[in-house]
Amino acid sequence: MTTTPTTPVGTTDTVDRPVETSPALALKWRPTLSVPPPQAPDAAPVRWWPLAVALIGGLGLTAFVWSEHGALPATLLALGLGLGFTLFHSRFGFTSAWRQFLAVGNGTGLRAHAVLLGTTATLFALIIGTGTGLFGNEPGPSAGPIGIALFAGAFLFGIGMQLGGACASGTLFAVGSGQSAIVITLFGFIVGSVIYSAAWPLVADLPAVPPVLLSDHVGWGGSWAITIAALIAMVVISRVVQNRRVPPPVGAPPAAQGWARVLRGSWPLVAGALVLAVLGAAVLVVSGGSWGITSAFNLWGAKALQLLGFQPETWAFWSQPDQAAQLAGPILQDKNSLTNIGIILGAAVAAAAAGTWKLHTGLSWNLVAAGLVGGILMGIGARLAGGCNIGAYLAGIASGSLHGWLWAVFALAGTWAGLRARSLFGLGVPKPSDSVC
Repeated sequence: MTTTPTTPVGTTDTVDRPVETSPALALKWRPTLSVPPPQAPDAAPVRWWPLAVALIGGLGLTAFVWSEHGALPATLLALGLGLGFTLFHSRFGFTSAWRQFLAVGNGTGLRAHAVLLGTTATLFALIIGTGTGLFGNEPGPSAGPIGIALFAGAFLFGIGMQLGGACASGTLFAVGSGQSAIVITLFGFIVGSVIYSAAWPLVADLPAVPPVLLSDHVGWGGSWAITIAALIAMVVISRVVQNRRVPPPVGAPPAAQGWARVLRGSWPLVAGALVLAVLGAAVLVVSGGSWGITSAFNLWGAKALQLLGFQPETWAFWSQPDQAAQLAGPILQDKNSLTNIGIILGAAVAAAAAGTWKLHTGLSWNLVAAGLVGGILMGIGARLAGGCNIGAYLAGIASGSLHGWLWAVFALAGTWAGLRARSLFGLGVPKPSDSVC
């Protein structure tokens, strides 16, 4: 589902086709589209050398982590490999889904989000409600304070992902698949995270109220029921909007045929949502905490500064006990770093198997500038808000936390602003006249 920044938008369909019409409030099993969805082209031949390198790298690193650090970190790395494999084959992302919905009213991606959120919420309620954990860990919900930092951070993140061309998870799997432009976004992500940690004393005490967890008031059963009801409402709204605006369909990535599609892609969005939910729940069971991404970027930036001779450990942010312990420890024992590295390698395996792995060269100035600015905004925004589209939006909503829903509202507002900012960098935005969005 994720549209990478190298994918052209704004192309028009030169063939006259009938437009399907329907009442504005009609709810159909298949919401209306201006033209039929395109046929997926056949997958390209397997890229054997990249596949071999990615497989050996992923399996070898997992074995090394197991021998040096134990079964728990190795399991997290293996789960990351599965997440990357799934993210790429289902093209499951958040940036293009929100762009398509706000720009032309196509809610396909939002409905896939609802499946992912609903399935994850169900698994979280079962896991946390029963206290099911491995390696001595007790699983806990993901909840964050509600205040100015959350609102501002989510808004900045929404702008940043439309400029950078990917969200947090999308950045990782796009880098793994060889998208050079997204490497710039990842670099900006790390820079923005470092800027936040350096300026942390200025924003540490912004007004906020404590986290609000539904389970504290109505139990896990009630929390699950309210979350599912809200997600159903999200699906209904997306269908109403889509039937009213009659948008172009989402483009179809290349796909293998028959059972080869399991290993070579592309997968239906619903299949990707279900597998991601199971893998994300497994991260919770194994580590005791929800799947997250962006805190690792802050750690990577601080480690890089140390290699360059700087002393971020003296900063107020890294002087806090938990952060100090994180910075002092190895990256291959950090939960989010392990799953992030796994996502990159897993996506490389998937892209090579699908025949699409390729290093893109000759980047234009606008992609570089937009990627850098977008990454910096996402890095600052994710740290302000205490999470990204995974750590705040997915984990927060699945945990029955009000901050997850509020993050989504302000990130959508940022997406609206980001769509308008794309023109400053010469980036396209889907239009109703496009053949695909």
